[in-house]
Amino acid sequence: MPPKKKQPVEEPPVLMGRLSTNIKIGIVGLPNVGKSTFFNVMTKSSAPAENFPFCTIDPNEARVAVPDQRWDFLCDFHKPASKVPAYLSVLDIAGLVKGAAEGQGLGNAFLSHIKQCDAIFHMSRAFEDSDVTHIEGEVDPVRDLDVIFHELRAKDLEQLNKRLEIVAKQRDRDKQMKAEYEVLMKVKDLLETENKPVRFGKWDNKEIEILNELLFITAKPIIYLINLSEKDYIRKKNKWLLKIKQWVDANDPRGVIIPWSAALEQELNDLSPEECETLLKQKETTSCLDKIITNGFKALHLEYFFTAGKDEVKAWTLKKGTKAPQAAGRIHTDFEKGFIMAEVMKFEDFKEHGSENGAKAAGKYLQKGREYVVLDGDIIFFKFNTAGLKK
Repeated sequence: MPPKKKQPVEEPPVLMGRLSTNIKIGIVGLPNVGKSTFFNVMTKSSAPAENFPFCTIDPNEARVAVPDQRWDFLCDFHKPASKVPAYLSVLDIAGLVKGAAEGQGLGNAFLSHIKQCDAIFHMSRAFEDSDVTHIEGEVDPVRDLDVIFHELRAKDLEQLNKRLEIVAKQRDRDKQMKAEYEVLMKVKDLLETENKPVRFGKWDNKEIEILNELLFITAKPIIYLINLSEKDYIRKKNKWLLKIKQWVDANDPRGVIIPWSAALEQELNDLSPEECETLLKQKETTSCLDKIITNGFKALHLEYFFTAGKDEVKAWTLKKGTKAPQAAGRIHTDFEKGFIMAEVMKFEDFKEHGSENGAKAAGKYLQKGREYVVLDGDIIFFKFNTAGLKK
């Protein structure tokens, strides 16, 4: 018998979260696991990173350029006066402790900071170092993962129950409240009965609209960053990695796990690009910051299109699924109001045929209307008409 074709995995509807352009990812974890060090080396910042709990109190925010060889290619080709990459906004949040949902540690302040974010870098420590204290007394990343999981779920349950009290009283005389009540009861079943995060629910588009207003913490996508010693990172061996994978598989099967080393990245942080390359060759390893940044950007359900020419090469960030007029509005509101069409090239076609004219000659320069959904890596020139627009 012929082998069965592998069925594609059906992607669940996406909980999009806030629709503003100020979209960010937060760094979450227990105290002293490497959050602020990671924030500093990734964003080239200088947030305090000391060996004591709650070194970070008020969240630090910065942004980092998203590495992209397509953007590099366009800059090399056009040699523009201005170069603007896409950026990932990152929030460094104070360490969470067991009981935070009941107010322990920085408690509710910490959890309110997480609610400002649209995705989470969950930092866990898997290295031993007597000079770096652990708030629980000993290193156990699986226990730490469980602590964070419990606290985020507990905070969502608190929010859920408060909201249910209000909605339950109004659901019989308000259709919108009735729809919200039904969604909240599904959330309650997930969090309380199944012990699962909100993002695991099977939601239709109307339910997602309701959830996007409520902003449950466990609806946010998570990337698990495992902080290893430099030795373990280079040799790709650590006694905790398999146990961590088993925990993530059981509790968050869609979760992405990325091992990294704060010690190595700190060593690289003050070096020039040439010195970094030399050191990494000597150590026979690589930095994984680019991988972390690009995965963080994807976790936010973001993409970008390019405008490219001799004046400027720029990456314009969008939510996935954005149509051409709204993409034009990212450049200027008048572009959206007076939208006529989008002239679109795929980056791959531009590169293959060597120029805009080459892409046109190959029939790869396309005119798209209002219903065109912009795709990641599109190179776009918008046509618009400002006649009749109010000043």
